[in-house]
Amino acid sequence: MLNNIEIGSRLIGDGEPCYIIAEIGSNHNHSYDMACELIKAAADAGADAVKFQTFKAKEHYSKFAPGFSYLDGQDTHELIASLELDRSWQKQLKAYAESCGVDFFSSPCDSEAIAELAELDVPAYKVASFDLTDDRLITEMAAVGKPIILSTGMATWMDIQIAVDAAKAAGNDDIILLQCTSLYPAPDALSNLQAIATLKNTFGLHAGYSDHTEGDHICIAAVALGAKVIEKHFTLDRSLPGPDHAFAIEPKGFSEMVRKIRAVESGMGDGIKAGPREEEMEMAEKGQRSLHARINIAAGEVITEEMLVIKRPGLGIAPAMRKHVVGRIAKEDIRADQWVTWDKL
Repeated sequence: MLNNIEIGSRLIGDGEPCYIIAEIGSNHNHSYDMACELIKAAADAGADAVKFQTFKAKEHYSKFAPGFSYLDGQDTHELIASLELDRSWQKQLKAYAESCGVDFFSSPCDSEAIAELAELDVPAYKVASFDLTDDRLITEMAAVGKPIILSTGMATWMDIQIAVDAAKAAGNDDIILLQCTSLYPAPDALSNLQAIATLKNTFGLHAGYSDHTEGDHICIAAVALGAKVIEKHFTLDRSLPGPDHAFAIEPKGFSEMVRKIRAVESGMGDGIKAGPREEEMEMAEKGQRSLHARINIAAGEVITEEMLVIKRPGLGIAPAMRKHVVGRIAKEDIRADQWVTWDKL
């Protein structure tokens, strides 16, 4: 069994509830008030954490970067610049998140961002799929000593291994890998949820799922398949302007997703099949089958196969034991349709 990882006051690992992150990212739309409203809505909807993105366009993208087709060819550098988080907000946002009962952290995309978040003592760091191949960035992040969450969208096995090795070389073994499909939105058919187990088994690390699909069903399935962390893009209104709102989930939907995830977790059980649960005993006794008398059987008669019938309730001898009943002698009268018990033989 893998060691649990502590993020804030929560443990991540086997036997622990899934850690659910509301990915606010850049959906604050440059508004501090909206950022706070998103934090409060996420907390009210049952999130364990809120996550932002901390970057500067000039250090994040070349000014010559081509536009993405899903963004209708917008100038990438200009778009990224328009999505920057005002870093002076982070201290207040963290304090507000904690007052709402959720963890606050971010995906830092440069050395300055890592240092600023370290000064704030955020409980974890997240590496976006696009940054997974930057081993220098991962090394700096891991060296802070907080758990590090690596999204693996688009990644090869070697990309992941290099990233994991970079974190471990920095002295950090608290690594969580997230299966991810880097499309916006991502089609259900490309979710590859089986990779959650592959990541865990191949790298010996806890694994989860970072979701870009629409709706909540893929996240719920991911939890059933062993995801220990779920990250889901979060918005107040999918019709708001900005590249990440349209495929994000709104507060009501997020709340429903959390409810369903917790229900799935409660239904996973222990895997042991040891007969009826205490709560099932009435159903077992009254609803299962047992041996009954087909006809009136007088005391002293030898029981034959023809005298017996199998029906409900299950208060008599189990049907599989009938060969041990046939040939025995009735100690007392057994009425037709009465279940047969050992004390009557």
